[in-house]
Amino acid sequence: MQTIIQPGRAEWEALCQRPKIQGLNLDELTQQVFKEIERDGDRAIYKYTALFDGIVPQSLKLTPAEIAECAAKTPEELQQAIQVAKANIEKFHGLQKETISYVETTPGVVCWRESRAIEKVGIYIPGGSAPLFSTVLMLAIPARIAGCKQIVLCTPPGQDGKINDAILYAAQITGVTEVYAVGGIQAIGAMAIGTESVPKVDKIFGPGNQYVTAAKQMAVRYGTTIDLPAGPSEVLVIADDTVNPEYIAADLLSQAEHGPDSQVLLLSTDKAVAEDTLVALNRQVDRLPRKDIALKTLKNSKVIVLNTIEECIAFSNMYAPEHLIIAGDTAENYIDRVVNAGSVFLGNYSCESAGDYASGTNHTLPTNGYAKSCSGVSLDSFIKKITFQKITPAGLQNIGPAIAVMAKAEQLDAHSNAVTIRLKDLKNV
Repeated sequence: MQTIIQPGRAEWEALCQRPKIQGLNLDELTQQVFKEIERDGDRAIYKYTALFDGIVPQSLKLTPAEIAECAAKTPEELQQAIQVAKANIEKFHGLQKETISYVETTPGVVCWRESRAIEKVGIYIPGGSAPLFSTVLMLAIPARIAGCKQIVLCTPPGQDGKINDAILYAAQITGVTEVYAVGGIQAIGAMAIGTESVPKVDKIFGPGNQYVTAAKQMAVRYGTTIDLPAGPSEVLVIADDTVNPEYIAADLLSQAEHGPDSQVLLLSTDKAVAEDTLVALNRQVDRLPRKDIALKTLKNSKVIVLNTIEECIAFSNMYAPEHLIIAGDTAENYIDRVVNAGSVFLGNYSCESAGDYASGTNHTLPTNGYAKSCSGVSLDSFIKKITFQKITPAGLQNIGPAIAVMAKAEQLDAHSNAVTIRLKDLKNV
């Protein structure tokens, strides 16, 4: 990791830059894949699965029997752990249901808002070197609570052509309605466009690498909305002199092992803490099975020493991290200062892994600075808000004249007439 000591504010913007895949036109590649899916359907899916993943699955859609058979192979201990996480995620997201509130804005004019589930949603689950069965919980559970009728899951098959057992177990217990063995750009394209096998959905959810992020952004051009442009994972840790460097190193590595295009940042007010953390990090990384991936991530990562925690918070708000850990004994003192972050972890024991798995909050979060304008996935992500109003004759008499005047001023005479025609009739009653 690169170490920067007390950079001036003019340098901060450059230090906030994320790593990029070099020498690759993602937009051009994504356009090509989408056009072929639109033209060739399943045939394009098989072609690009063979090209990108090096395998050709026997069929794209898994049968209920195949799902049940593989799900049953999930070790009992892991099943129990998944059930613990499921219960907490259900509690947290269940409390997000909105109670209908009626308001009489003017006597005789009642307005309110109701929620309706998005009927068909697609959830993308990264597979590859790290099959993220936890993401199934994070997406399928709020989709089911919201009342989505069709929950389509796409995930890349392994080299044996099969989907990870735990992914299928999580899908089975969370209400996923169908599962497809397809990943990457072609999975997003299939859900955005629809093929003979994979249905077109109304909204696509799920994290992924820069290929998946580019594909999700392309899906919008095809009329399918997305949750957020969730790309490579990232964490920013703020540490003072009350932290445990071993804990900080572990938190940094928990994100570094996601993929070589991830990024981790450590901001500290204490140079000795920064140095001790790097020592601990170098020791811990050697014990990781995914050491090679983590080391590539660390090349894109930074340790920055600043003067105060307030400066660290200000830098973090500029960076807008997916995950923000404010470690130390006084972390809660800075809650109000956090403006841009996907999810925040407070204190020395709130490790980011808790949010990834079992605390209850959602781990599908905005990356790449999108936390400045986007929220993480919640129950609201799976529903639409529809407004209603009921106006009585007296209510129209109360607000009608104002409507007519405003419509006339905008030269929309038909709008004005829709009110005045009723008001004239009411005068004659």
